[in-house]
Amino acid sequence: MIIYNITTKVATGIHPEWMHWMREEQIPAILNTGLFHDYRMCRLLDQDDSEGPTYAIQYFTDSMENYNTFMAEHSGGLRQRGYELFGDQFIAFGTVMQTI
Repeated sequence: MIIYNITTKVATGIHPEWMHWMREEQIPAILNTGLFHDYRMCRLLDQDDSEGPTYAIQYFTDSMENYNTFMAEHSGGLRQRGYELFGDQFIAFGTVMQTI
């Protein structure tokens, strides 16, 4: 199984709106591509939350082909929507992992 992990530090001022957007729009949009079959959202502990919380959202797929298709066809537009809504009030980076 392939896990696409996005770690995001969210500014305190936008946290409630960002969380609502993630749950109601962004995560469903990613799952609706049909390329991922499940997800998990975690809040990182032992982090400096003075500027806002940090989350890891993991999306699960069965193949690198699905991940590559997502990155080529969907990732840019979905990422851009976040910047349109929240500007520089969050920092995000992605990693790809394989379960062994």
